[in-house]
Amino acid sequence: MLSVHIAAVRDIPDGTAKTFHINGHAIAIFHIDGTFYALDDTCSHAEASLGEGDLDADDLTIECPRHGSRFALATGQPLNLPAYEPVKTYPVQVQDGELFVEYSS
Repeated sequence: MLSVHIAAVRDIPDGTAKTFHINGHAIAIFHIDGTFYALDDTCSHAEASLGEGDLDADDLTIECPRHGSRFALATGQPLNLPAYEPVKTYPVQVQDGELFVEYSS
């Protein structure tokens, strides 16, 4: 697994998400209360960007903008239908104000 530099912490304000591409693969980074979560950007149910979904900071979930499936940020597990398969998650590290994602293709 490679540790890939993604962005500076300041590039993703608290309560927001941003999508990045690593070797052509889209990964969404979510920032909630100083913690960063990284998930595959594409919903497991349909071709939709989770980075463009509704982020719920209280429940630590992201809702797919296409069909409304919610995914747990920490695990990638779907919490309701129509999605039933999880999305992959990636460890995020913060070092000196920079974000790194552990990624393997």
